[in-house]
Amino acid sequence: MRDLADQQDLNLSSEYVSERIIGLIRPARQSLYARHGKRVLDLLLTTLLLTAAAPLIGLFYLIVRLDGGPGFYAQPRIGRDGREFPCFKLRTMMTGAEAELDRLCREDPALAQEWLEHQKLTNDPRITPIGRFLRASSLDELPQLFNVLRGEMSLVGPRPFTPDQNDLYWQAGGRAYYRQLPGLTGPWQVSDRGENSFLGRIAFDEAYEANLSLRQDLSLLLQTIGAVIRRTGR
Repeated sequence: MRDLADQQDLNLSSEYVSERIIGLIRPARQSLYARHGKRVLDLLLTTLLLTAAAPLIGLFYLIVRLDGGPGFYAQPRIGRDGREFPCFKLRTMMTGAEAELDRLCREDPALAQEWLEHQKLTNDPRITPIGRFLRASSLDELPQLFNVLRGEMSLVGPRPFTPDQNDLYWQAGGRAYYRQLPGLTGPWQVSDRGENSFLGRIAFDEAYEANLSLRQDLSLLLQTIGAVIRRTGR
């Protein structure tokens, strides 16, 4: 991962950047909920959700494994203060998906442009049949509950992005993301995601941080249920 010092053309260590630069732009005052309540909510709800979801995760793990590839996929993502962490998911793509994306972009300029703008493809040929269902229902993201328990994510927050997308986000002026734990769900996740460019999410991240509260998090968790139902029914 390129640290944030590289992105600002500064000859500083990543530790300095995390503690100084990110610290300078972190709000001086945070609510009691932001400091303690949010983590308590994460631990309570995640424990309950994992207890209920464990059999489902195990079932889909076995189904995904039927094509001979791994059941789980740990993709590097950028977390709070610009630190990388392994983001757990049920695998939804063919093995060798990154190499296949490179090939597709070389052969199809329109597809390459779509990836550049949205950092995803509307009709991604790399997604497996079971993967399409898992993505539509968001069940592929259930293993991220373990990331929440580990303190790398929150139930609600900005959607985590990859190290390859880090420069793009930072250079476009995005800062709020780095002051928060990324979330399993959040404002961007419950929106019509296909209508928004990758950089359009910066406004979502800033608005979420500015209005952080228990009420907002509970509202977004409830909206997530509706969003999952709508996508699964398409």
